[in-house]
Amino acid sequence: MNLNLRQAIIQRVAGKSDDELYEVIRDSIDGDERALPGLGVLFEIIWKGSDDTTKHSLVSTLHNGLT
Repeated sequence: MNLNLRQAIIQRVAGKSDDELYEVIRDSIDGDERALPGLGVLFEIIWKGSDDTTKHSLVSTLHNGLT
C-alpha cells in the first residue's frame, strides 16, 4: 500500500475522540520538530472545515502570536 504523509497522519488520528485529538495537538506543540508536518495536516483540516469568520479569527490569532 502506497500512502503519502498526509494520508498516514489522517489515518493515525481518525476515530479519536475530541479529548484524544486535544492531547495529540497538545503533546505535539513545542515538541519534536518531526511533529510539525502532522500539525500542518491537522491545521489544513481545520482550515478547510472553517467558515470565513473562523478563518479570519485564526489568521488574527496567528498574526498576534507573531508580533
